[in-house]
Amino acid sequence: MTTTVLDHPLLHHKLSLIRDRKTPGSLFRALIEEAGLLLAVEATRHLPTESVVVETPLERTGTQRLKSLDPVLVPVLRAGLGFLPAFLQLMPTAKVGHLGLYRDHDSLVPVPYYRNFPPLLEARPVFILDPMLATGGSASEAVRQLKAAGGVNLVLVSLLAAPEGLARLQGDHPDLHLVLGAVDRQLNERGYILPGLGDAGDRLFGTA
Repeated sequence: MTTTVLDHPLLHHKLSLIRDRKTPGSLFRALIEEAGLLLAVEATRHLPTESVVVETPLERTGTQRLKSLDPVLVPVLRAGLGFLPAFLQLMPTAKVGHLGLYRDHDSLVPVPYYRNFPPLLEARPVFILDPMLATGGSASEAVRQLKAAGGVNLVLVSLLAAPEGLARLQGDHPDLHLVLGAVDRQLNERGYILPGLGDAGDRLFGTA
């Protein structure tokens, strides 16, 4: 498993505000989107391109464009929706799948409830959007479902991760690539990341 932790002053600044319990919901949503844009730039670093020739106002020149088969974005519902606008801003023609998972608060086991993926997953880069990698259960289940649907080139993008979640993914999906904003200290007894930012979905959608 390969892991990239983005070290950028703008991300550090935004994350300090995202973590702050006093940050209001409207600002929290905007900051998640802005952090997602920074992570999206890093996550798309290795997208395949092909050579093309274009006419500038002055001459012909060779350059690079993304290959014609659009990437796929799969936000894990609910919190993954917070990253979706940023990724679509960079890749407006990307296809969007959805995967609904919730974590049982007693067992901490992920429970699937909705799945809808675009076709040709085996031929497309797939970005799984899930801001919080805590126990790793939901992320592992998301990767498993995408692999079962044909996905091969998978990248998981999270704002925060816990060591326990990273260890789980290393065991379950050693071929996965991760792009992260930060790795925090540990999980508490309820499976929340410490120091963390609370429940990303609740803060995004005002359901706390």
